[in-house]
Amino acid sequence: MRYLFYLLGLLVLAVGVGLVAHNDPGYVLINYGQWSVESSLTLLVVALVVGFLLLYAAIRLVVASYALPRRLRAWRRERRAVRAQRSTVRGMTLLAEGQWQKAERELTRQVDKSETPLLNYLAAARAAQEQDEETRRDHYLSMAHRVVPGAELAIGVTQAELQMVGGQLEQALATVMHLHSVAPKNAHVLQLLQQLYERLGSWNDLLALLPELRKRKVLEESAADQLERQAFGVLLTGAQQTGKLKQLHALWERVPRALRQQPSLLGVYVQGLSALKGGDEAEELLREAIRREWDAELVRLYGLVESKNATQQLNTAEEWLKRHERHAILLLTLGRLAVRAELWGKARSYLEASVGMEARPETYRVLAELLERLGEEEASRDYYRKGLVAATGEGKAGPVVPLRRFPLANRANK
Repeated sequence: MRYLFYLLGLLVLAVGVGLVAHNDPGYVLINYGQWSVESSLTLLVVALVVGFLLLYAAIRLVVASYALPRRLRAWRRERRAVRAQRSTVRGMTLLAEGQWQKAERELTRQVDKSETPLLNYLAAARAAQEQDEETRRDHYLSMAHRVVPGAELAIGVTQAELQMVGGQLEQALATVMHLHSVAPKNAHVLQLLQQLYERLGSWNDLLALLPELRKRKVLEESAADQLERQAFGVLLTGAQQTGKLKQLHALWERVPRALRQQPSLLGVYVQGLSALKGGDEAEELLREAIRREWDAELVRLYGLVESKNATQQLNTAEEWLKRHERHAILLLTLGRLAVRAELWGKARSYLEASVGMEARPETYRVLAELLERLGEEEASRDYYRKGLVAATGEGKAGPVVPLRRFPLANRANK
């Protein structure tokens, strides 16, 4: 459309010049030495315009001839870039489809002509990893660093992720530690470091990293709290396994006060105390915790703690019965404490009441052990069977033996 307007304008101009020239063509005389040229002004103007156009066309032709090799090279480069781009797209598509071998071949076939060699090499490294070709994977990562030295963070993150996928956790940790020194505030690097500490069981290092994870918002506050509880729980279990009560105490002092009130973590600590002959301390901690907040798991653990005064412990738990009369786990705890106090009849009553409310395998086992101690082998076997059924969830446990008093129990309680 633009050229049509140009042509129309040129025609108008030509018509105008023609009309002017028809009325008065003018006269031009050019004299130089013995030479003289006579012409009309109109013809001279037309000759000058045509000459100018011819000269301009000749100059453009000469310039174009000189620029032809450069343009040809640019055209070839563009064609190679287009082919390389198509190869990259095909490779990425194959990678997404899970065709690792074909993807690797496409991604590396024209990587030297690609405008994004970094992406090609990183994607090829992933394809090689999926084929368990770690040597080729590392080669591609090395090439990526060579062609784009400034992309150390992107290459390092990819390398660490692939090492983690391949189970090379120690090598991945070394890679991420280097990245952390380069970019200590990078959220993804911190997340990788957290995952590696978890998989390697480096719980002390993870606890040291937690403040940074919270500060950088790598984890939600609830997730960070849960991770902290998990770390301290594992460390407390490990301290228990060392068999040293002093080490368990020292670790508990490291636990923040807010976490010490968590039933799950307190339960781990109490179990450690019980295993290391710290029953009295465990009983006191559980008693205070249950007084602050009723928790069924802590009540169950209270029955497993062996303090020096089993009768006093039983009396404490019986006080709870006033407010939680029909609580199966509390009745189980009372039964265990009564067994420890050698109050066989009371123990049996509590345990039978517990299984009457809730068929728990451990309650069946404790009751079966008590009846076995009392010489009631047939009833004991029956409760062992019911406990097994309750544990496996197969079959029917059968009717629960009704609560009743036994002469032996009455004599024992007198």
